[in-house]
Amino acid sequence: MPRYAALIYGPAEAEGVDISDEAMAKVMEDYNEFTKNVNDAGVMGGGEALHDTNTATTVHVPDGKGGDPVFTDGPFAETKEVLGGFYLLDCADLDEALKWAQQIPGAWDGKVEVRPCIEFEG
Repeated sequence: MPRYAALIYGPAEAEGVDISDEAMAKVMEDYNEFTKNVNDAGVMGGGEALHDTNTATTVHVPDGKGGDPVFTDGPFAETKEVLGGFYLLDCADLDEALKWAQQIPGAWDGKVEVRPCIEFEG
C-alpha cells in the first residue's frame, strides 16, 4: 500500500509563543482524536511532532561525499511557515490520503502538504 507524508505547516510567527494551558489542552485533544481515528482505521504509519525551528541544525557538505561538513544553527531557510510535525499515512491512493489530511488539525489554521513516499525495493 502506498505511503504518504502529511507535513503539517503553521505560521512561523506562532513559534515559541506561549499559549495558555487550556488552549494547549484543546490543541492536543484535537490531535489525539485525529491520531486515534487514523490508528483505528489502520492508516497510521507513524508520525512525530517537532520542536521549534530554533532547535534545528542544518548540515551541508559543499564538496560532496568525503568533504568537510558545514553545520549551521537553525533551519535551512527562513520562511513564513514552518514544519511542525508529520504523519505517515498508509493509504490506497492520493484521494484517500487527502481525505485524511483535511482532518489534521494543522490544516484548519495552517497547511498540510501531502507527498507520496518513494518505496525502495530491497
